[in-house]
Amino acid sequence: MYNMKKWILIVAAALLCSCAGDREHILKVYNWSDYMDMSAVEEFEKWYEEQTGEPVHVIYQTFDVNETMLSKIEKGQEDFDVVCPSDYIIERMLRKDLLLPINHDFGETPDYIKEHLSPFIVSCFDKFEGGDKNANDYAVGYMWGTVGIIYNPKYVTDEEASTWDIFRNPKFEGKLFMKEDPRDVFSQITIFLHHDEIESGERTVDDVLHDSSDKAIAEVEEYLKEVKPLVAGWEADFGKDQMILERGWVSLNWSGDGVWARDQAAPQGVDLKFSFPKEGFTFFFDGWVIPKYAKNPKAASYWINFMNRPDIVIRNVEETGYVSCNAAPEVLEAFTDDSYEPIDVSYFFGPDATEVCTDPVLYPKRSDIERAGMQHDWGDRSQALIEMWGRVKGDNASSMTIIIIVGAIVLLAAAWFFTTASKRRRKSHRR
Repeated sequence: MYNMKKWILIVAAALLCSCAGDREHILKVYNWSDYMDMSAVEEFEKWYEEQTGEPVHVIYQTFDVNETMLSKIEKGQEDFDVVCPSDYIIERMLRKDLLLPINHDFGETPDYIKEHLSPFIVSCFDKFEGGDKNANDYAVGYMWGTVGIIYNPKYVTDEEASTWDIFRNPKFEGKLFMKEDPRDVFSQITIFLHHDEIESGERTVDDVLHDSSDKAIAEVEEYLKEVKPLVAGWEADFGKDQMILERGWVSLNWSGDGVWARDQAAPQGVDLKFSFPKEGFTFFFDGWVIPKYAKNPKAASYWINFMNRPDIVIRNVEETGYVSCNAAPEVLEAFTDDSYEPIDVSYFFGPDATEVCTDPVLYPKRSDIERAGMQHDWGDRSQALIEMWGRVKGDNASSMTIIIIVGAIVLLAAAWFFTTASKRRRKSHRR
């Protein structure tokens, strides 16, 4: 037995040495869990060799927290070639000079990035705060979404769900779920608290979202402490399940989770809807970048290009349920659905897309998106946000929260096969 273990270690070491010595033919990808159609990995390897005449082997690893990924790259502990962080982390990586520019020299291979990336995404990445660097030179949008309200119209009217102030409505005590995400919660509440200034033109949504002052934090803290007694749970992933079971009537959540909850609830006779509050809301992005310590930036650039090939885009969207940043005609056609009323999504797909029948939760209409803004990295002010969040929630969970969590664990265990089998399950990687 000892000799067998010894030989296994020797073989493993030899393989690692072999890989290290042949690094130009290895692509190390670091992505969120369950965030793509994994069959595309092997397909990329074949496609890359066809396009370049060079072999490549993909080593695919996953992470669940932005900061975990960032820490490894900051310290130079890992030589990942391509990773997929969220918007505010991209800003942080740009300012810390942790990224390499994406090379668009693909020879005879089409540049799917420049051909098909949505003009809306490009304009948003132009606004990323990366010091003297433009994010579009260093990052390519992968998936995106919005923050809004999941609600049950059996108990909640459309008018009640049209405002963020629903979370202070005593009518819904014990039926409200708040996302366990200080950044997303702060952003929506601060927009609400300043909606009069936004409506009058005194400030814009972007102005408000840039305000991380002590005064802004104190205002949100006061509001959340008022809300706290009404909230049934501060949740990372179980809120949408409670909505499906009608144990919750209102949930601050992401659009992807809203669609998933709606689609899963319908066969059970539960009607769920999603609202973009009238005061405004935020949208978010995940994007592909090439870290500073990458050993194979060429293959990394080809990977990002491949991820923007329309057929791969469609497969990844269908597998994950998220919305791609890609606006190729094939993508528009794939997600056109005549069961929906036509809406204006020309901001995303171009001037011809003024009357498109598509899901307005995944692709908000122009009049909705014009009320939205993008969050940014708080930098040194992040600690102040975390401290405020701790003061609001306190050290001890409420009894209602404990009951909800225990109940959710039992129900999720019983429904394990159902939930894992669904390809439209959204993973909670925004926190």
